[in-house]
Amino acid sequence: MPASAQSYAITVPRNLGQLVDESQTVAQGWVASVVVEPHGQLKNLMTVVVTLQVEESFKGSVPKTYTFSQAVIDRRDLQQKMGYGVGQHLLLILIKPNSYGLTSPAGMEQGRFRIEVRTDGKLVATNGVANTGLFRGLDSHLQARGVRVTPEVQMMVAKSGAGPVPLEQLKSLIRTIAAADSRK
Repeated sequence: MPASAQSYAITVPRNLGQLVDESQTVAQGWVASVVVEPHGQLKNLMTVVVTLQVEESFKGSVPKTYTFSQAVIDRRDLQQKMGYGVGQHLLLILIKPNSYGLTSPAGMEQGRFRIEVRTDGKLVATNGVANTGLFRGLDSHLQARGVRVTPEVQMMVAKSGAGPVPLEQLKSLIRTIAAADSRK
């Protein structure tokens, strides 16, 4: 089942390069807690406060326990806590928090990947749009930066359809894009 960042939000489709470029933080970990609460300054705005036990960081300075707040735009998302749940294994591509300390996955559901174990024991990742368009136009994005990827990653990018992708190749690609981003 895909992750859902804002169930009724409309977003512009972005490829992985665009998502990583617009992010400040990219991390993988386990959701330790999810709390719905009013924003500290904006009393009429409800937020979901998520604490992630970080396994690995790909971009940004991320502590081992990372907490972020996301605005709840649609009240229908409150009950489901915006799709976050304790024990979820996620890879998050988060934009820079605004002046009120609020952030969200880049491209909303496009920047939140649920990590699952396949029957063969390998880990795969799927975002909230089933990875649709995740690699569309990525070749030219990478070429414009002079970025080279491994043959396994190139095969994953060339496949470019919807559905789960191998987590290790996805992480390798994110690391490569983030490293190229930091050299700009």
